[in-house]
Amino acid sequence: MTRADGCEADATGTDGGSGRPVTLGGGDTPLSGLLAEPVGQRPRATVVALHGGGMGAGYFDSPAHPDLSLLALGSRLGFTVLALDRPGYGRSADRFPHGRTLDEQAATVRSALAAFTADGDRGAGLLLLGHSYGGKLALRLAAEPGPLPVVAVDVSGCGRRPAVDLDGARALHGLRGRRLNWGPSRLYPPGAVRASADIVTAMPPREAEGVAHWPRLSAEVLPRVRVPVRLTFAEYEAWWGHTDEDLAELASLFPAAPRVLVERLPDAGHNISLGLAARTYHLRALAFLEESVRLRKAAADAGTGVTS
Repeated sequence: MTRADGCEADATGTDGGSGRPVTLGGGDTPLSGLLAEPVGQRPRATVVALHGGGMGAGYFDSPAHPDLSLLALGSRLGFTVLALDRPGYGRSADRFPHGRTLDEQAATVRSALAAFTADGDRGAGLLLLGHSYGGKLALRLAAEPGPLPVVAVDVSGCGRRPAVDLDGARALHGLRGRRLNWGPSRLYPPGAVRASADIVTAMPPREAEGVAHWPRLSAEVLPRVRVPVRLTFAEYEAWWGHTDEDLAELASLFPAAPRVLVERLPDAGHNISLGLAARTYHLRALAFLEESVRLRKAAADAGTGVTS
């Protein structure tokens, strides 16, 4: 059944506690996801959340504790939140069993979001919020001029200088793999790893093969981003280098972005949105979206001579 906002209600696909399963069209590849909307009001803006490798849209709808869900928090504060299963995950996994490259994912998601934004009120525009590989996709989408009303980009768990051998580390399992992806267990609510079993899956091969290319690709993508950017690094981030020098170099690669914030999140591991610090991170991301909307409006008013 297709709803008025261009989403198809889906009784199968991604499970979630706060968001309802939906399927987006807009191309030849339906994408499943979770959607949460504010009740009884026009959305202030819309958050499009893109999960990392080996996860799913449920990453943003904490299966361990409802207070940590981005979908619940965002919709309660007046935002529409759409968490997508990236191409190669969820409903599109059967169509792309080997996954998709970053550029291929960007093309599919851009088409789906174009239909999504055209068929409903999305408020002041889109915040592309991405974790890990989803952060790369968010930046890739923002770097491409087009009709999507992107207001800002918010990325966690994605740097530029690897702290590990990316080719070797992606195949790790056991304790070392858990350290990279999770960090100390005290950073998560009791049973979080077990509760997250339904949203953890294998990273598709084509996607995994491209992980090591990001340091080179980022030098091409990041300078083309022309909206405000916020980058968050967990205290126990183990995939990416995040010394002061690493972060200064990373920030310097956004010469066209009107604003670049680089922040650290204490008591958090790589999987920030599943941890106890998730609510703090999500609140800061929504505040960044509010600031970006306000600053864009102020700049537009100044350009037209409008005062308030």
